[in-house]
Amino acid sequence: MSGKIGVMVCGHGSRSDAAVEQFAALVKQLPPHFADWPVEYGYLEFSNPVIRDGLDRLREQGCDHILAVPGMLFAAMHAKNDIPSVLKAYGDLHGLKIEYGRDLGVDEKMITAAAARVNEAIAAADARSGPVARRETCLVVIGRGSSDPDANSNIATISRLLMERAGLGWNEVGYSGVTFPLVKPCLEHVTKLGYKRIIVFPYFLFTGILIDRIYGFTDMVAAAHPGIDFVKAGYLNDHPAVLATFAERVTEILDGNNAMDCNMCKYREQVLGFEVEVGLPQESHHHHVEGQGASAPGSNVADCRLCDNFCTGACRLEAAHSHGDHGDHHHPVYPQAGHRLGPESVRSLDKR
Repeated sequence: MSGKIGVMVCGHGSRSDAAVEQFAALVKQLPPHFADWPVEYGYLEFSNPVIRDGLDRLREQGCDHILAVPGMLFAAMHAKNDIPSVLKAYGDLHGLKIEYGRDLGVDEKMITAAAARVNEAIAAADARSGPVARRETCLVVIGRGSSDPDANSNIATISRLLMERAGLGWNEVGYSGVTFPLVKPCLEHVTKLGYKRIIVFPYFLFTGILIDRIYGFTDMVAAAHPGIDFVKAGYLNDHPAVLATFAERVTEILDGNNAMDCNMCKYREQVLGFEVEVGLPQESHHHHVEGQGASAPGSNVADCRLCDNFCTGACRLEAAHSHGDHGDHHHPVYPQAGHRLGPESVRSLDKR
């Protein structure tokens, strides 16, 4: 028989104080969805509390059956490998029953939340500069970007569904990093399609350096094309439909409907270019950065001096994440890393 149930929301973490605060604020809105189940949270890296801290708090409240979910939009390496590895190690150490749910994924409720952000942006633009026919509007959905092609493809699905839901003329997809096309080349391409308005929608849960970068590149391309109305839509944040999706991801664990969609998972299927990753061990690569980079309240460590008034990310490529002093684990080389519209293009970005 199950003991006392607790809910654990596992976030990625961020160097941005605002992003960490928004994640915490969202989690604090979840308890009404779960009767008397305690709800805690923790981060995989960069931020405090880390995941084991949240699990400690649940254990201190007498919980011995934990329903854990990734606080992430899609299932890539963090949700598939890193978080479950941390949870299993903790459960084995303390004798807890920890069951793991799935990512938010491509879900009707998430489309509803996204459509609300897009429609809010269109309404504000219409009020500011006059209406533009929706058929003369192109939607550009910007995803985080991943080395997992399955996660990247989800952004394309979201973009198409949003375009049809909103009745817009066309849609394109870009990414803030890792894969291609990056934001700037994506937007430069879209300017050639002849649309009067371009809606740039970051399909992100929270704010942070990447949101600043997306909006910064939007301003850069907009300045070079004054005849096009560029509109920056807001990210998802704590829209009620997002909260409802999180709640469903938790409760469906008890129904046995919590399996991730593994049909195109690069760790199980031989996806072209990713063959070496089939069957890799399920382990976390982030134990060495748990809590590191977390700032004291109000310090805003993410507010670095931004290149050309916004973060291009070029400096981070020069100081690439290294595992040289963290054992012999490593990440397989992303086969598209050298694409001319991808991460390497940031190095030669024209900042003039």
